[in-house]
Amino acid sequence: MFWVPLFLLAWAVTALACGRLCLAASRAADQERAAPRGRELTLYETAFLSGGPDRVAEVTLVAMAGARRLLIAHTGWATVVDPVGRDEMERSVLGAIGPAGQSRIAPIRRGAATADAVRALADRLVAAGLAVPDGAASGVAAAVRQVRAAAVAVLALGATAALLPGQGPESAGQVPIAVWFGLPLLLCVGCLVIARVEAHPYPRWASPAGQRLLGTLSTRGDHLTAVAVHGVRAVPDPGLRQAFSGRGRREAAHGGL
Repeated sequence: MFWVPLFLLAWAVTALACGRLCLAASRAADQERAAPRGRELTLYETAFLSGGPDRVAEVTLVAMAGARRLLIAHTGWATVVDPVGRDEMERSVLGAIGPAGQSRIAPIRRGAATADAVRALADRLVAAGLAVPDGAASGVAAAVRQVRAAAVAVLALGATAALLPGQGPESAGQVPIAVWFGLPLLLCVGCLVIARVEAHPYPRWASPAGQRLLGTLSTRGDHLTAVAVHGVRAVPDPGLRQAFSGRGRREAAHGGL
């Protein structure tokens, strides 16, 4: 009967993981019911729900570069042309660049993404039921990963129990040990199937209500919205794409050798 503690541990791991998934799914459903209907997303809201704080910083940089208020070289450097920001996001970018008026894109993106303006935007979207709350560890997505890990743990515990010396079928009342461990495994698989049907794609930034609004957007003919939804790979200018990828800076460094 040495396999019994392993069996109880398998059930404990399964219960915790599946319970967390049910709780996360319930919270997501509450957000869906509380979210406003027919609301239109701003460019920054679209960027946050699609790619988080970094995406907001990127779309702000692209917008400023398109309006000639910022010069972005293919080497990955940004230079301020107009030092007056037109909104809080642009002022955050200018603040991240600093008084020198020039900086590499990577630190600008980090600084702007952690600015108060982005945090306030996130808070507004969470309050509106459109974004996953910060600290919720991605909600349903993280809970699904935990259930998957629990399924692997159950398999490992079951294999260990089956390999223990003297643990034949007669030790479990003529029922093979693998059958007993199949019960918590079946629960894990069932929860994963339900989550796949009801909650996929699993949200990272947008709640189900936010994902629904994102699905109504059209990026055709609007390159800023395309950047907000798909990231800098949607930038039509190849030099600008190169600047964000960091390849330009590496090439410039190699050229200087």
